[in-house]
Amino acid sequence: MANLAMREAYGRALADYGAVNARVVALDADTSSSTLSNFFEKRFPGRFFNFGIAEPCMIDAAVGFALAGMVPFANAFAALAALRALEQVRTCVCYARTNVKIAASYAGVSDFKDGPTHHAITDIAVMRSLPEMTVIVPSDGNEAAAFVPLIAEFDGPVYFRLNRAATLQVSRPGEALSIGKGIVRRQGQDVTIIACGSMAGRGMQAAASLASQGIQARVIEIHTIKPIDRDLLLQAAADTGCVVTAEEHTVIGGLGSAVAEVLAAGRPVPLAMVGIHDAFARTGPDPESVMDACGMGVADIINAALSVINRKKT
Repeated sequence: MANLAMREAYGRALADYGAVNARVVALDADTSSSTLSNFFEKRFPGRFFNFGIAEPCMIDAAVGFALAGMVPFANAFAALAALRALEQVRTCVCYARTNVKIAASYAGVSDFKDGPTHHAITDIAVMRSLPEMTVIVPSDGNEAAAFVPLIAEFDGPVYFRLNRAATLQVSRPGEALSIGKGIVRRQGQDVTIIACGSMAGRGMQAAASLASQGIQARVIEIHTIKPIDRDLLLQAAADTGCVVTAEEHTVIGGLGSAVAEVLAAGRPVPLAMVGIHDAFARTGPDPESVMDACGMGVADIINAALSVINRKKT
């Protein structure tokens, strides 16, 4: 599923896993043809439930399914799952620690044409602040598919952040994944680039460009934002002496903030954050151009890396 759009890889994987685990049910808020939970609906119509445009109600129903021993995947646009249904997620999912999996599609600016009301650029910050919530951000379609059984078999609430479109592939088919454990995608000793989601591929491109300048960048993919892999981050900071984070999200409260919290407490080094800087994203002809226009381009990662390397030398 590596070449599929992330949402399609997820939708197909959920349907496939539904054949393995009869306790899995899928819920949607009238967006199944967009989130592609409709793959599950077609194969298991008796285990699919559409709640209309009512995300809070859907989350409450998912809680009921979880309490009855089922494994509910609640599907919605990320902007609505993280904001419109937030009270229910906080109180009924996290406070009660119910086994609900929130599949949040169209994350970041991947819903490029619908504008700021549909962009999800604060959802990581919101979800990682909730006690008991695990936050997972796959980087490509292959990972989106591979995480489905891991999330289903994980005991506890999960926020699963999915892009609308395809992203640059960084994972390898059949690669072992582990919730809470980051992955070193490229070795290097001059600077560490820590990325999640769609920015992992861009981080790899930036590292390749830096190598042509004689700079060896280590690239770490952090797919689990919470709980974050503290040991891997601290080791990378110790080895390279400076860090750049890259995320399709605001730099306030997201991956960059999570990394900064770890480094401030355990290994302070020069740090730069690539992402959206306290602004709403604009619309554009495609997700890539929106990302470039909003400070999430490959050039932005390269410039951030050069900046922290210079700060390390002073």
